[in-house]
Amino acid sequence: MKLEAEQVLCRIHLSNLVRHGGEPLYAWIVETARHEDLQGALVLKGLMGLRADGTVLQESSWSVAQELPVIVEVVDGPRHVERLLERVEPAMRHGTITLERAHVALYREGERGSKPRDVAPRCDVVATQGASAALEVKTMKIPEEGVLLRVFIGESDREKGADRPLYEALVLRAREAHLAGATVLRGPMGFGKHSRMHAAKLLDLSTDLPIVVEIVDDEEKIRAFLPVVDELVTEGLVTLEAVRVLKYAGGTDGR
Repeated sequence: MKLEAEQVLCRIHLSNLVRHGGEPLYAWIVETARHEDLQGALVLKGLMGLRADGTVLQESSWSVAQELPVIVEVVDGPRHVERLLERVEPAMRHGTITLERAHVALYREGERGSKPRDVAPRCDVVATQGASAALEVKTMKIPEEGVLLRVFIGESDREKGADRPLYEALVLRAREAHLAGATVLRGPMGFGKHSRMHAAKLLDLSTDLPIVVEIVDDEEKIRAFLPVVDELVTEGLVTLEAVRVLKYAGGTDGR
């Protein structure tokens, strides 16, 4: 059975090394979401990232306890997300939370005619202007209007005239532009406009996997950065999404 409704996509950006109550903060958030009866949670680990202080985080084969960016994603109705954030916000010392509206098609077994819980009425077109008045989620901090920039490229893509990955060039140029942060995510499978399938296989020594570079900041800074993206990316996909942004900085590391 398919149930459609407008809900909230909450994305929590933080470091994999930050701890809370003796466990990684991202693991505690997922467990808290389960206890609060949210529909689900997903943890994405980045292979490279940029912190707000300009520190570059990068995957390394020789480091055991390396710091990398992680993103926890949850999708649910406004009241359920609000209840989760009441628990999560006091534990956030560093990082960013973004909120955006999501038109959800939920597939589940159940009786015909039942409806998803805690949702706004269905909308046929998801608005792209503004972060949406439908995001009536109360938070401890006052959210700012922002833009999420996503750049979809391949892992083997290189910067023109330089011997470094394109995703690395984007992150370093984002640091030069003093953007608030960036996260690089690697997908295990995907294809682009040429319909070539890219997938991670056990015996592959070198694979061209799909990469997403995500950058969140205010609209003015993101718009100013777009010429850099245009300069670096010769083939790929770029999306811009309106989000509400909660920024956390300072204090202890949550251990």
